[in-house]
Amino acid sequence: MRAMILAAGLGKRMRPLTDHTPKPLLRVGGKPLLQWHIEALAAAGVTELVVNAAHLGEQVADFCGDGSRWGVSIALSMEPEPLETAGGIQRALPLLGSEPFLVVNGDVWTDYPFARLLDCPVAPGGGHLVLVGNPPQHPRGDFRLEAGAVAGLGEGEVGLTFSGIAVYSPGFFAALAPGKAALRPLFDAAIAEGRLSGERYEGQWQDIGTPERLAALDADLAGRGRGLPA
Repeated sequence: MRAMILAAGLGKRMRPLTDHTPKPLLRVGGKPLLQWHIEALAAAGVTELVVNAAHLGEQVADFCGDGSRWGVSIALSMEPEPLETAGGIQRALPLLGSEPFLVVNGDVWTDYPFARLLDCPVAPGGGHLVLVGNPPQHPRGDFRLEAGAVAGLGEGEVGLTFSGIAVYSPGFFAALAPGKAALRPLFDAAIAEGRLSGERYEGQWQDIGTPERLAALDADLAGRGRGLPA
């Protein structure tokens, strides 16, 4: 299975840190967020990676190189401007092959065991989402789980939060035209057609959306002995 790390966002909420450094290259626990994902995917046996880049994309390209220092192969999908999540994935499809592929947001930190997804069954044109408990900044969540199927939230319902980790069939993006596009409309269509499965992960996961959250995670990792230079 190939994997894509999403690294093309502007990181507006992280300013001024992202004025000169792309968000996935901000350091936590002694190394960039992007490196945590590359190393975790390599450890899981995923050796063919795609990384997209736009904002300060040359820094992302320089950092990744060809991936050989981590024992993987990295292909860059450069965007002239950030295309949002679905648009970025659609642009990278020629690099991702014809089989289902794993996607992870470059601006989250997690200890999710990616090997769990390598044999994940995905419906034709479908996807599989990893959901987590709701963080304080997103108390209602995004979706519900019903016997392994992802469902939307009804009025007043509280669900789970999409972690930014998923497996998609290439056909999930088949009807998407090139350009900027968000994921949520694709999720809603897949839910309506029964093409979206999911699971809940109870382990460590954090959305690094503000400088304060980045600093808190850095301190937490240092306290757990994981903040080691790299």
